[in-house]
Amino acid sequence: MKMYLVHNSYGKFSGEEAVVEAQARLLRKNGHEVVEFLRCSEEIFRRRFAKSSAFFSGIYSISSGREIRRLLAENKPDIVHIHNLFPLISPSILPECRKANVPVVMTVHNYRLICPNGLFMAHGRVCEKCRRGREYNCFLNNCEGSLFKSLGYGLRNYVARKKKYFRNNVTFYCAQTEFQKQKLIAEGYPATRIVVIPNMVKDTCVHHINNSGDFVGYVGRVSPEKGISTLIEATAMCPDVLFKAAGNYDRMPELIVQTPDNFEFLGSIQSKKLGDFYALSRFIVLPSICFEGFPSVLLESMIQSKPVIASRIGGLPEIVEDGVTGLLFEPGNAKDLSEKIRYLWGRPELCRKMGQRGREKALREYSPEKYYERLMAVYEKAIELGPGGANGGS
Repeated sequence: MKMYLVHNSYGKFSGEEAVVEAQARLLRKNGHEVVEFLRCSEEIFRRRFAKSSAFFSGIYSISSGREIRRLLAENKPDIVHIHNLFPLISPSILPECRKANVPVVMTVHNYRLICPNGLFMAHGRVCEKCRRGREYNCFLNNCEGSLFKSLGYGLRNYVARKKKYFRNNVTFYCAQTEFQKQKLIAEGYPATRIVVIPNMVKDTCVHHINNSGDFVGYVGRVSPEKGISTLIEATAMCPDVLFKAAGNYDRMPELIVQTPDNFEFLGSIQSKKLGDFYALSRFIVLPSICFEGFPSVLLESMIQSKPVIASRIGGLPEIVEDGVTGLLFEPGNAKDLSEKIRYLWGRPELCRKMGQRGREKALREYSPEKYYERLMAVYEKAIELGPGGANGGS
């Protein structure tokens, strides 16, 4: 089987890029031919009039439509698999896939099909004002902190919805959690063409460390929607516990001088050394205040036999089983988080048991073999239904 993988990366390596790379490797390992149609948002800053260029290309890119048309004509694939189209590729390629009679499968990494910024979040709070065709709220609320950028985000969602680019040209949508699937259904996307395919994690040798963990860990970018402020506030309530954060903090550099003495920012850590970070931690905290997609930190923690304390929000409770593989707390509630941290910190044996259950779940539910099985089932159904689904989309 031949597939085109389409992805617009964000410039700095993220969880989405990791998923795309892992998927390509997995498909090739299983004997499939994979062609990658990739763009990178860093290209914008090498152009003249970069902002205006991205503004229009996010709505409709003539060059991307022309390029995919050429590729499809030269070497027609069995499937086109979409990951991210913004801001350089755009939905302009979707009608071209349909014209070429090639079914499209789309992994829904975030909530951008419904919310212009993809997070259901504005000004530090969960926001769903743009649902049901009200993308103008992105501009009125200035969700991106820039009226120009907020207008561009809102317009590209408006045009895609009015033109039915996604609804009429995507055969199957791959949500990553049941929560995400239900959000799409509530917005009018057909339930029969939405499947849940969680991310995968490769089995790695667990780093056997004799001690029970020296610190509480955080892994990921340091940004407001990740609930870092809540974590720091909770840290101050647990002065006898050491906290360490691994991740880029360019978005919130002021935190370096604002954190308690028992909190240490390590910055970005190379993937090869992340295993040691997980191994030396007692457990990991994910304090997000937004609706996450499927954070890779959860899978990495589980495969390394580490429990997770996560916010009870969005699809996270589907991944972190409260009292089984970790604990859940009320998002944004530092007191609740600090209580859960103290509870788990004082029970290293419970941490080991939860970590083991998490590893068992990761091997059972999130292995590359399971991911491949689910993905191939979707590809086969998509080929059977054809472009746009049985009823041609909407």
